[in-house]
Order: sequence, then structure tokens, then C-alpha cells
Amino acid sequence: MKRLIERGLMFGNLIHVDSPALVERYNRALEHLTSKQTRLDDFHIDISGFSPEIGEELGDPLYLNHSGVNRQFILLSTRQKTAPLLDATFSTSRGILRQFIEANEAQLFALTAKDAVAGELLNSVFVLRSPADLFDIRRIRIEADTTSGTVRDAEKLGQMVDRFLNEEDAWFDDVLIADMIGVAQRTGDVTRNPVRLKQMEFEQRNFWTSHFGGTYLFRGLEHPAIITAGDWIDPAELPVKSSYRITDRSFIALFLQRNQLVEPIVRARGIDAGAILRQKMDFIIVDAAQDMGLDVSGASRGDLRKMARQQIHSQMPPEYHTLNRLVIWAEENGDWPEIDSDDPAYFYTLRARDHPDRDLINQLLAELSPKDVRQLFICHKTLFYQMYATWTETKKAYVADFLAREYKVDKAGARAALFGHEAPMDRASAPREDVIARVGPWGAVRGR
Repeated sequence: MKRLIERGLMFGNLIHVDSPALVERYNRALEHLTSKQTRLDDFHIDISGFSPEIGEELGDPLYLNHSGVNRQFILLSTRQKTAPLLDATFSTSRGILRQFIEANEAQLFALTAKDAVAGELLNSVFVLRSPADLFDIRRIRIEADTTSGTVRDAEKLGQMVDRFLNEEDAWFDDVLIADMIGVAQRTGDVTRNPVRLKQMEFEQRNFWTSHFGGTYLFRGLEHPAIITAGDWIDPAELPVKSSYRITDRSFIALFLQRNQLVEPIVRARGIDAGAILRQKMDFIIVDAAQDMGLDVSGASRGDLRKMARQQIHSQMPPEYHTLNRLVIWAEENGDWPEIDSDDPAYFYTLRARDHPDRDLINQLLAELSPKDVRQLFICHKTLFYQMYATWTETKKAYVADFLAREYKVDKAGARAALFGHEAPMDRASAPREDVIARVGPWGAVRGR
């Protein structure tokens, strides 16, 4: 993984904690949450305050995420909102933390100027014993305060101020006045500078979790389902009728189509479909070259395509040839390619439609088309790092160089180019789309 770390593709954009004051605040929060402390003088933290260095020191990579369910967090700065979430066990956790920080940014900025803010993403489930327990996770509530209880004290002071202003004899209540003065010395003037964090809850309907081998739960759809990369889950034990393994390609294709969750890349507006498909083909060449023991490190696009023509054309997998036929259709008015759900290239030809769960669907598609290493890295980093560890050194070098050169320099632009959405064209102005519309996404989905 050293190559990825050096290029900022792993542990990138973490917050460096190196001042004695910040280390001391972190330790207060860490002891408050876990009864532990670190002896490190400097370390890096993610959006939740998790530090890989401290995890190694403590021998506990889940020291802020016990049982992988209710994630705790430590905020030293609002700058953490742009940091990644390492070793995420739920796909929604980073988004929730970022929304919380942004909604309370002014308050958190003031609070973290003097202390760390510690908290937890709470739900009613503390341990996941079976997949059925996932359905008990419905809402996530955030609890947070400084280690000295500033928010709690501010709420208490606010209540005392209300009594002082509204109760007839409060002006003569020496105990109340003394208590107000004592709390105000810790919180400041809450009437001028309120110290209050918004009470936030987040509904959990569709999400991915790393539990049970990696599981996607879709219950907020017209046709709900659960999809797992682990052992098959008996739907008799679940409140949904449809349960699939990640290898059940035709059933998953039917699920995506029935819920109108995906669209063909060649139909998407505002993107260069041909360029995206050709890049996917290049990644497939790299994968085939790895299997044949060929060196692709430092190879250009021209080098890869020359290699495909001259050295490994007969060994190219079917995904390559299907995508090539699709490019010919899209760019050169070739024959319409018949692509059914059993075709290994089927999921390479799709992307999520514009809907609230598009990031989750693109993550699922990345898992179903793992040779597209760019989409895998962007949409499913957990799986990317697992697969990266199994690749040859030449493929590792090529992928790391490509991502550093063509993705890392403009992440937002790359995401927009791949997954951005524009308003659809007038149907009358796009007759070639009628072919796709009639069979959409590709038509031949075999539900078996």
C-alpha cells in the first residue's frame, strides 16, 4: 500500500494533529469516550477523529467504532469535514458526519477553539448478530458535547436565565444567581453567544454495510431487496421477499431495472460515453495483461491498445469485445449490440440514474464490474484496497499512476464527467435513444 500512500490515494486528506494543545484535547476526548489515551506526539485523523496510527498503537482499529455499529467521533476542527472516513462500516456514516459539521459549523468552530467535541452516531442496535438486525436500524441520532460539557452547561444556563427573567421572585433567589454565575464562567454569555448544537436525526432506508461479508439493504424502494457478498441470507428470516448474492447477476439486473435505478452509459446526457467505455476497455486490457504476466507499468493508452492487438487479442475476455461493439454502435453507427444480463460486460455498460441513492447504486455497480478500477476506487474504496493487495506489482504501478495522474488532480471534474447528470433531451431530437428506451436498460434481463 506504500505506493498508494505516497500518491495520496490512501490516507489522503487526513488532518495532521501535531501541537501539544490539540494532542491534549484529543486525549481528553479519547479518555471520555473509551477510557484510553495515546502516547503519540503527532498523528493524523479522519472526519470522525479516528487515527490509523493510534489504532495501531492501541492494537484496536475499531477503538472509535465498537462492534462496527455506533461510531463515536472526536472533532478538533471543522476542517475535518473534508477528510475521508477510514474503514467505514456503513455507507451513510461519512455523509451524516459531514452534514452535522456543516449544519453546526459556527458553533463547532467556537467550541473547538478551546476544547474537543466528542459524540456518537446512535441507533437502537448496538450489536449485529444476524442480517435481520439490519432492519432495526431506522434512524441515526447524533449526540455531541465538549469533554467539559459546555453544551450541556449552556442548556442548563439557558434554562436558569429563563427562570430568572420570568419568575417573579427570581431576582431575590441568591442560590439561582450564584449558580448562573458559576455556570456562565464556564460557558460565557449564552444570551449573546448561544452554545447549542442542532438536534439532528437521519433516516436510514437504503445503505451498504461491511457486516455479513458486505451487504446492501434496499427497503425504501417499490421492490425492496437485500444483496450480499457473503453467505446467502434466507428471506424467510427477513421482512423483505427478495434476497440475492452478489453473484446472482440476472436477479440483480432485474431488481435494478424494476426499480428504475440505472441507465446505460450511452444514454446519459452530458458525458462522453465513448471515452468512458474506451477507458473501461483499457482497464480490461491491463487486467488481461496481468494474467499473462506482461508488464504494463508506465504504459500509455497507445501502448495498451497495441498490446491488445498484437499480444493478447486472443486472450481478451468477453467484456472487452462487448464494450468494443457498444463503442462502434455509439460512435460509428454500427449494429446494435445484444447485451443480456449474463454478459460479463452488462454492468460495465450501466451507471446510476439521477435519484437520491445514486452513490449507493454506483457502489454496487462498481462491485459488479471490478475490472473498472477507476470506478472501483471512486465508489467502493473498501473493496478497491482489498483487491489492490492481490494484484501484481506491474498492475499496482499502472493503477496508482493512472489514478494520481487522471483522477486525483481533479476529483470533482472526474466525478462529474463519469456520474454527472443533465436534463434529458427532447425525445424527438434523439431518435437513436428510442432503441434503448424500448429495451431499457438493455432489455434482455433473464429473471430465471
